[in-house]
Formats: sequence, C-alpha cells, structure tokens
Amino acid sequence: MRARLDRWLHWLFEASLVAKGIFALMETLSGLILLVLRDGALVRLAHWLTAHELAEDRSDVIANTLLHAAEKFSVEAQSFYAFYLLSHGALKLGVIYLLAREWLWAFPLAIALLSAFIAYQLHLWTIDHAPMMLALCALDLAVIGLTLREWHEKRKR
Repeated sequence: MRARLDRWLHWLFEASLVAKGIFALMETLSGLILLVLRDGALVRLAHWLTAHELAEDRSDVIANTLLHAAEKFSVEAQSFYAFYLLSHGALKLGVIYLLAREWLWAFPLAIALLSAFIAYQLHLWTIDHAPMMLALCALDLAVIGLTLREWHEKRKR
C-alpha cells in the first residue's frame, strides 16, 4: 500500500510540474505579446476579437468586458504586466527545468521561489480580495508539499 501511495504522489508531483510548465509558458508568451504590442495594438486586437460577437449581440457581457478592459489598459500597466508575466513565467520555467533534471539543490530553490510567489499573491489578495489569488496560493502550497516530499525521497536514495 505504501509503494502505491509513493508512486501516486510521485506521479502527482510530475503532473504538477507539467501543469505549472504549461501555465508558465502561457505567462511567458503573454508577457512577450504585451511587450511587442504598442501604439494601440492591444485595443485593435480587442476590437478584432470582439467584432463578430458584438455584431450578433451588442450587449454581450464577455466581449464588452474585454473591449472595455483593453481600452482602459494604460501603457504603464501594459509595461508592468509585460515585465511581470515575462519574468514570472521565465523563472518558473527555469525552476521546472531544474527540477526535471532532478538536481537536489533545485528543490529548495523551487520551494523558496514558490514561497515568494505565495507572499506576493497574498499581498495582491489584501489589495483586491480576489479569490483567484487564494486559489493560486493553495495550488502553490500543494506543489510545495509535493516538492518537499520529492526532495526527501531523492535525498534518501
């Protein structure tokens, strides 16, 4: 029974790395897109993405929300989010690569980085009380737990 639980937890650790990797790649690509979109390109992109939906239904909530968000998105905010998403995603991709290589020193590094992300997400939560921040914290705590367990298992061998 213990061996089955160990295999399942190891699989869960690897699955969390894959999920984190996909999310980190999307963050990195989003940051790159925000970095290269300039001079109203974001608003033009939002108009292009919503044009068909708004032609059918002028009151479409999702399309209107996207369009209004793009129109209110300042150049400063775009630069901040480009830097944030790019650096956050690249850091996570780097740590995931190191963990996949199974270098023992990468495990405490990953735990420290995820802990820093949790601290920042909690800070953001205190500002706007977005439930998504708490969900991200919970996910990161679970990944920290799996990473700790995996690190201890690797050190035993």
